[in-house]
Amino acid sequence: MDPEAHGDAKAGQEWLAFHAASESLAAATPHERLRVHRAFRSRILPDRRDLIVYVPPGYDASSERRYPVLYLQDGQNLFDPETSYIKGRTWRVQETADAAIAAGLVEPLIIVGIYNTGERRLAEYTHERDWQMGGGEADSYGQLLTSELLPWVAQHYRVKPGREHTGLGGSSLGGLVSLYLGLRHAEVFGQLAVLSPSVWWNHKSILGVLNELAPELEHRPRIWLDVGDHEGRMTLADVELLAKRLTANGWDDAHVHFERVVGGTHDEDSWAGRVGAMLEFLFPLKPGKGPVPPL
Repeated sequence: MDPEAHGDAKAGQEWLAFHAASESLAAATPHERLRVHRAFRSRILPDRRDLIVYVPPGYDASSERRYPVLYLQDGQNLFDPETSYIKGRTWRVQETADAAIAAGLVEPLIIVGIYNTGERRLAEYTHERDWQMGGGEADSYGQLLTSELLPWVAQHYRVKPGREHTGLGGSSLGGLVSLYLGLRHAEVFGQLAVLSPSVWWNHKSILGVLNELAPELEHRPRIWLDVGDHEGRMTLADVELLAKRLTANGWDDAHVHFERVVGGTHDEDSWAGRVGAMLEFLFPLKPGKGPVPPL
């Protein structure tokens, strides 16, 4: 929690200084509305991680307007072709968000890409330890997000407060951890982008987590869920089963959208093709209408 909320200004300054530099740097492939913050540091997990932040058109023209915010895993693969896992192939999030906002389909929003930590990605993105593969640090990663990263972003960017304006997302293991943390911290994250999630992890234990947590939720997050029909028979069957479990646990069509993507594969190019529809479902611009009410 931000110490300044308790009136301790000095402690608050020390807290902010610990985590990451407030100044922003140009992305490896420079763009006027992509800001990079190096080496975000946590007191909870050992590795430092970079952040890349997209701000929407018009952000710098006003000092008052606040925006919803979407946090996405594997930040190096989202915007910048120089840092992506396969160089030159990204989710093209900036281009897609710009086009959707300009078309009046999506509410202008801030998107924060959280770089993974390489070898420890699997540990941080999994909710339970697998006896063969290890892992199981997602609760600590979630604590990093909710108690360190989100307050830091709120100090440096004009984000709207409240779960209805806060999203979390990712693909593969990043989709798995986003679903898990969205269920664990439903009071924080009201929108989830779950692309090609690794439902298979530890004998599909995420399905049991869903069955356990869903009845306890005061508000269920809205969920974009997808899988490509060229991602493998078992992956397709697993995600379809997850979609059925969500419906069985009370999610209706207004609060979960399941997309079986024709020709979809398990890679950045395919996920890039899903970003526009995902943003439109989770952060729609509806003139004269309020947000979709919680379930």
